[in-house]
Amino acid sequence: MSAAPSLATQSREDSSSNCTASPIHQALHRYWGYETFRPGQEAIVRSLIAGRDACVIMPTGGGKSLCYQLPAVLDARTAIVISPLIALMQDQVAQLLQMGISAACLNAATPPEDRAHILQQAATGKYQLLYLSPERVALGNTVDWLKSLPISFFAIDEAHCISEWGHEFRPEYRQLSRLREIFPDRPIAAFTASATKRVRGDIIEQLRLRDPHKHIASFRRPNLRYIVRQSNARTQDELLLRAVKRVSCGSVIVYAPTIARVGETVDLLEENGIAAIGYHGQMESRARRENQEKWMADEVRILVGTMAFGLGINKPAVRAVIHLALPKSVEQYYQEAGRAGRDGLPADCFLFWQKKDTGLHTYFIGKIEDRAERERAWDRYHEVERFVDSHSCRQRHICQHFGEIPKWDSCGNCDACAAAPSWLEIELHSPRNKRSAQRRVATTRPAPPPTEVQRDPTLLANSSVDRELNDYFREWRRNTAREKGVSAFVILHDTALEDLCLVEPSNLKELRRVSGFGEKKVEMYGQEILDALRRFRDGQRATNDGKPKVSSPAKETLRLLEAGRTFEEIAQIRERTLRAVVSLVADLIERGETIFQPNWLSPERYNQITAACRQLGMDRLKPLKEALPPEIPYEEIRLVVAHLRTPSASR
Repeated sequence: MSAAPSLATQSREDSSSNCTASPIHQALHRYWGYETFRPGQEAIVRSLIAGRDACVIMPTGGGKSLCYQLPAVLDARTAIVISPLIALMQDQVAQLLQMGISAACLNAATPPEDRAHILQQAATGKYQLLYLSPERVALGNTVDWLKSLPISFFAIDEAHCISEWGHEFRPEYRQLSRLREIFPDRPIAAFTASATKRVRGDIIEQLRLRDPHKHIASFRRPNLRYIVRQSNARTQDELLLRAVKRVSCGSVIVYAPTIARVGETVDLLEENGIAAIGYHGQMESRARRENQEKWMADEVRILVGTMAFGLGINKPAVRAVIHLALPKSVEQYYQEAGRAGRDGLPADCFLFWQKKDTGLHTYFIGKIEDRAERERAWDRYHEVERFVDSHSCRQRHICQHFGEIPKWDSCGNCDACAAAPSWLEIELHSPRNKRSAQRRVATTRPAPPPTEVQRDPTLLANSSVDRELNDYFREWRRNTAREKGVSAFVILHDTALEDLCLVEPSNLKELRRVSGFGEKKVEMYGQEILDALRRFRDGQRATNDGKPKVSSPAKETLRLLEAGRTFEEIAQIRERTLRAVVSLVADLIERGETIFQPNWLSPERYNQITAACRQLGMDRLKPLKEALPPEIPYEEIRLVVAHLRTPSASR
């Protein structure tokens, strides 16, 4: 079988530009606007150009996508990129088009008319990169169609999904093993940020990689500070509020364990004056996409989601990732926490877990039918327990989990190696009404000032940057992204934005020297940016128009109740679960902000629940639920308990 043609021999690169640099460096500067590669990138690029397979393990934010995008630019054929998430494909294609690189994606969300056009254009070799979902590749006619395309190589993103030993195994990925058999002379490159030694071996075996170029970067993320804290139902919300309030610049991701907890957390933040949006798998796809776009465009800084959010999300300036429950695995935690600090600046990764998380994991693991997979799930969970219970360096524990042997003992940064922030210390008071007392504490008592070594992750990378100019260009970027219908980072990365503010170019030639400004970017936005700079010098400043106003979930719920809406209708209108709505109403009853309505349930059920409360007490709902007839739901029990706790109930 003949060897794959060298990609370098089929360069699209304009030979008249910068003849002293290699084609690789010319492309890096022309399209990406960078002068140098990150560690490991150039060797990976050259291995693909030479027609060699590759297995690349590189942390989130390490620049994996450039490693397969740049070789694609240097070839007259089409690189096929297989990616598991629609949002990731769409963002990367939008970014490539902004850079002047032809790209498209085919997945379940592609409209039929667009699909027909893409198929037609792909057959002519128009696209330098074509993104496909693994489900699309698994379709019977896709492989036959691929045979007709001029393919340069295959890039498999999130390659750990192919392994049963991985934390996100997807059966569709298994079918990618056919690629070697059907396209024996095409290079295959596998990319992932989180794969143990065993998973790495499985990736190479499943994809049948031949003597691949292996790049395994360190799993240490020195700019991330890992902080693990056991909490309980009384303290977790307050810890969350304190952590979020400390982030004054940049974005935050909060991972909640359930859909109900997502809604409750968004409401908690909004009630405390913090704008936030939710994201989970049961939301309508349009609402999910809109919320993600608002967050990506910096219209809302805080996003609360289940683990359904984030795979492939490419937002550099995430200053904190907060977990409100134990993750399923160390790999999952590393991947989700790794969405912080992708710009290389300091960021915090908080894990506020509770003992009851074990019950949730037991429930989900118990639903796994395959015995071997169930045992692997328990192994992964026990490793998470060892991670949170450990008193040794968090960074070191993660590195060792992935098979890395650190030559250092302490990162000097995590909660095990350095003094934990003093604001984490919260009194473990036990009020009868824990939720309302918790909210009172959170909204009236400021967090104590930190006494640990000062580490402000909200500072700009360069203190010389004019803060007002930075805010002005962030607003310009946000408005431009909204007009274009793309994510804010697609227009301009934060690091490029800071460099722009430092240089303050006076002409297009000077703008071209700013890091992150390729030829197409200068062509598309150069004059707009120079005009914006002129307006800023003339005194114009950011207006913050268009940023969402913080709502009051409590007031909105009360308004709907007074309008005669049922709990079910309120849940639908506010896009919350029924349990979250009832829980909020119960809190309002206990705080005296509304009164219990007898028509919410039948007198018979009210009397049954009241009798159970007198017999068993009202500290916990579960014993009440078990003692009552099964047709009585938790929601009704919660409402009656709230009513009985009020002074008026004893009259």
